[in-house]
Amino acid sequence: MSSKRIPTDGGSSLTQNPFAGLSSIGLPAAPANDSSASTPPKPQKNRGRVDIKRTTAHRGGKTVTLVTGFVGIGLPEKETLAKQMQKACGTGGTVKDGNIEIQGDQRTQVASILTEAGFRPVLAGG
Repeated sequence: MSSKRIPTDGGSSLTQNPFAGLSSIGLPAAPANDSSASTPPKPQKNRGRVDIKRTTAHRGGKTVTLVTGFVGIGLPEKETLAKQMQKACGTGGTVKDGNIEIQGDQRTQVASILTEAGFRPVLAGG
């Protein structure tokens, strides 16, 4: 039985570089591999006022922290904020009708999360 050996030395190098023509165009240099490039961009300084209310209405007497008044952010970002609040408070929550609901009276923890996200939280309600 005769077997052919497959060369594993990498073979011959390319005779023509397919990207050689791009260097004459004057493209910008590749970005440096900097650690700051991997950090997410910082949020805007003031993204608007949001109200944080404690309410029990229509919830069978259960206390809920309600965050309202978001302007200019979409549903995916609200869901991300709600997820962060739930994790920090150790409770459940949801996004309903454009508002974030967190179970229990968690106004101080919710306010700190919103401040870090660039919002200006205002505590309202009793």
